[in-house]
Amino acid sequence: MGEVVELGLTPLHHEVASLRIKIIEALRQAIEQGVLQPGARLVEKNLCEQLDVSRTSLREALRELQAEGVLTHVSNKGLTVTRITRRDAENIYRIRADLEALVVEQCAQNASDDDIENLEQYAAELKTEYLAGDFIRIVGSKRRFYNLICEVADNSIAINLLNRLTLLTSQLRRVSIVRPDRQAESVGEITDLMVALKRRDIASARKYAKLHVENAALSALSSAEF
Repeated sequence: MGEVVELGLTPLHHEVASLRIKIIEALRQAIEQGVLQPGARLVEKNLCEQLDVSRTSLREALRELQAEGVLTHVSNKGLTVTRITRRDAENIYRIRADLEALVVEQCAQNASDDDIENLEQYAAELKTEYLAGDFIRIVGSKRRFYNLICEVADNSIAINLLNRLTLLTSQLRRVSIVRPDRQAESVGEITDLMVALKRRDIASARKYAKLHVENAALSALSSAEF
C-alpha cells in the first residue's frame, strides 16, 4: 500500500443532481492550480475520502474528464492527469489563437454598450490581478473575462473548448503567467483588445486576441520541459 498523499481537496456537500459537476470542478481546479500535476495517478479511495463522495459518483465524473482528454488511462497505472507533448502544446496554442480571434469578432458584432462597460470592468480587474502577480487570482479573473466575451459572442461551444484547452496547458501557464515581463505584456494586450472592442473594430480585436495567445505560447514554450 502506497502512502496516502494529501491533496488539500475540500469535502463536498451532497446535492444529487449536481454532485457529478461539483466533483468535476473540484478536480479541474486541482489540476489548474497544480495540486494534481500532469502524470499524477488518481486513486479512487483517496479521492472519495477527501471529497466525501461515493465511488459511483466519482467514477461518473472521472469518465467525463477522461472523455474530455483531461485524464488518460495508462496501462498498469490507471487513470492519470494527461501529460501533453510539446507538439500537443503547440497545437493547443494555435487552436486557442484562432478560437479566441473568432469569439472576440462575434463579441464585437454583438456587444451592447452595457456589455462593453461590463467587459471594461472585468478587464480592469484582470489587469489589477496581473500586476499583483498571484497565479490563482489571475487565472480566475482571466476565466471570468473570457467567459463573458464568449457569452456576449453567444458562443457557448467556445467556452467549453477554451476551458478544456487551457486546462491541458495548466502547467505551462503557471510558469508563464507569473513572469513579470509576461505580466506587463499581458496588461498591454488586454488594454489594446478592449480599445478595439469598444470601437467595434473587428480586425483589430482579432489581431490583439491572436497576439495575446501567440505571445503566451512563446513565453510558455521557451522554457518548458516535456
